[in-house]
Amino acid sequence: MSDATLTYEGLAPEEEGLREALTSTGNGYFCSRGAAEWEDADERHYPGTYCHGVYNRETTIMGGRPLLNEDLVNLPNWLVLKLRIEGEDAVRLDKVEVLEYRHEYDARIAVVSRTLRFRDRGDRETTLRSRRFVSMAHMHQAAIEWTITPENWSGRLELVSALDGRVTNGGVVRYRALEGRHLDPVSPRTFGPEVIALKVKTRQSDLFVAEAARTRMFRGDDQLSPERSLYQMEDYIQQVLAVEVRAGEAVRAEKIVAFYTSRDRAINEPLGNAGKSAARYPDFATALARHEAAWEEVWRECDVVVPGDERVQLLLRLHISHLLQVCSRHTVEHDAGVPARGLNGEAYRGHVFWDELYVYPFLNFRMPAITRGLLRYRYRRLGEARAAAAENGLRGAMFPWQSGSDGTEETQVIHLNPLSGVWEPDLSHNQRHVNAAIFYNIWHYFQATGDLEFIRENGAEMMLEIARFWASIARFDPERERYVIEGVMGPDEFHEKYPAAPPTPGGVNNNAYTNVMVAWIAETAITVLGLLPDARRDVLRRRLGLTDEELATWREMSEKMFVPFHADGVISQFEGYEALEELDWDAYREKYGNIQRLDRILRSEGDDPNRYKLAKQADTVMLFFLFPEEALQRLFAKLGYEYGPDTARRTIDYYDRRTSHGSTLSLVVHAAVLAALDPEESWERFLVALESDVGDVQGGTTKEGIHLGVMSGTLDLIQRGYAGTEIREDLLHFRPRLRERLDGLTFPMRFRGTHIHVSLGHGRLTVAVDTDGSSPIRVGVGDEVVELCPGDRHTFALAPEPVASAS
Repeated sequence: MSDATLTYEGLAPEEEGLREALTSTGNGYFCSRGAAEWEDADERHYPGTYCHGVYNRETTIMGGRPLLNEDLVNLPNWLVLKLRIEGEDAVRLDKVEVLEYRHEYDARIAVVSRTLRFRDRGDRETTLRSRRFVSMAHMHQAAIEWTITPENWSGRLELVSALDGRVTNGGVVRYRALEGRHLDPVSPRTFGPEVIALKVKTRQSDLFVAEAARTRMFRGDDQLSPERSLYQMEDYIQQVLAVEVRAGEAVRAEKIVAFYTSRDRAINEPLGNAGKSAARYPDFATALARHEAAWEEVWRECDVVVPGDERVQLLLRLHISHLLQVCSRHTVEHDAGVPARGLNGEAYRGHVFWDELYVYPFLNFRMPAITRGLLRYRYRRLGEARAAAAENGLRGAMFPWQSGSDGTEETQVIHLNPLSGVWEPDLSHNQRHVNAAIFYNIWHYFQATGDLEFIRENGAEMMLEIARFWASIARFDPERERYVIEGVMGPDEFHEKYPAAPPTPGGVNNNAYTNVMVAWIAETAITVLGLLPDARRDVLRRRLGLTDEELATWREMSEKMFVPFHADGVISQFEGYEALEELDWDAYREKYGNIQRLDRILRSEGDDPNRYKLAKQADTVMLFFLFPEEALQRLFAKLGYEYGPDTARRTIDYYDRRTSHGSTLSLVVHAAVLAALDPEESWERFLVALESDVGDVQGGTTKEGIHLGVMSGTLDLIQRGYAGTEIREDLLHFRPRLRERLDGLTFPMRFRGTHIHVSLGHGRLTVAVDTDGSSPIRVGVGDEVVELCPGDRHTFALAPEPVASAS
């Protein structure tokens, strides 16, 4: 597989943080940033390592007020390898003349490599080539290989191989005023002459983390016997390996690492298991071969081929690679959610938001077991969600906007505005729509897989409790004869409250996205009850105390939720939005250039974004992203509202002109909804979304961690927005768009256990079913529907694409 290598030629210190995030290596269990092994953490470099579920809470005293924050912890740095020549200090790039530098990332196998050729102060020229990976074949394994060639000198070469537990969370500048120390030392240790190990403990959550490293040196195929010296402290351990080298003759070093935590299964204790594993692991070449074989298996299920555009192809594969390094089969073995910024940095403190809404669609159709495991992260925290609802005087389950270790609300109460330097109140915990997203995710996982067992054992209980929550937060307005929901935030995030309203309790009334989702949830929850076997349904209803009166309320809500509209028929983002002031967008663009974060700009000027008709990201437009046109027509008709043939176009156009796209997720949403209305504009938005992380379009945020939602969202755009994949009861339906740009598109899918291969080209869409003994499936394009059995192949002739343009 070609078209999967990201290459950086030459040094660019100001870009190093971005490059490190984009070239991270992980396996769905732990992940390390793509920092050079010889660099320590400083303003340019940040060699962070993160593991699913390793969180810790610390308190910061700010202005006499205690602030508690939970972070995904930066774990001991296992990358450390340093080169010393003839007894001099370790080589650093700012102390030598760099003659050649290349930094590459093979997304096909998640291997980061560097070529460095330099001249030191003694006019010695040396070439260093490094390769590194975190194994997809063995969950606990990682490996580094260095090949060192003294070009014009002979003498003593020393290699420093270390494990460094003196790390803190400092990767996000605006968090540095908050407590960042999360680890306490436990002990260093050696396992024989080759293996060093280090054990640490999180300070509050009492999790143990251990790393062990076996370092060897070779000349050709011959293993060397270097001089070894050891130095250790309570939170740091290193070995120095020294050999004599000759000009022109390469020597090679291998550092094979084992990583364990006390959350792992089938271990005695992390340090012992890490040391034992590091000693047993094979050499670098064997470990790499197994790693490549594991990735080859993954790509057979997950590759997306777009032959007509090399750049699109590269970035799609980069996004697939990063998604699978955060969410893999290894992830299923752990109690893990989907950190919005992956395992690549510390932005959002490693918390789990609603971004999984953009992640699951790609996984559902390829590796559904991963989705099921990630959904169980939510199920295990159902008790905490119930408690949160009860504490707020509500029923059912209220999941938090930001979730971490145990499902309590981790949203900060204040946040730093980097433009003004002022800490401002944060009301984003009012984004209750995360509960609608969780419900939606469960239902669409079931639609793609037919996994009734999950619905029976986990899914239905969550869905029913979420429906109950919405029924308790809604109230019936007798004047309108409709149900209303007050005091919430929609996805927009710029509108935390009404202008001039006090900061608490905050929120707005009747967010259209939320209310329409709730109407759909109320209807679907009753459908879910009907899917359960009688005995399971009766047991669940008794356990939850779910009464006939509650079900009657849900039915009524599905028909009587209030949805606000502008006078001209555009769906209002929330009640009162139409009365807000218009913003002079041109003036702000001229003054600031990048106005994605208008909220920060306005507040730094002493103004308030709540005053204006604007949006950070898609809010009302989310409805057209999540539901097909026919489904929305049915929902609005059931609610008794007019939904005309131009409702979608006019509403999308209205908000498109008032959205700053301060979240890259918004680019995905708008690209998807424009696919049928304005294909060329849709493609332009897709390209911006595709480039958003690699191009760091938000001006410095990607170095703090990849945006996993937008990466996954671009994949879903191909699958759902452009191939037009839609599940209609038991039918897998396609409605391809932008066919000229995607001619030759191919990708594998799995629909309800059946593996298929989809290809698009020359005015045809072909679906081929694998010969794997799976069940027949129904597939359709337009009005043509066929049943395909294992080994079958069918080609659908596509009607000419309608000419569409924005009005």
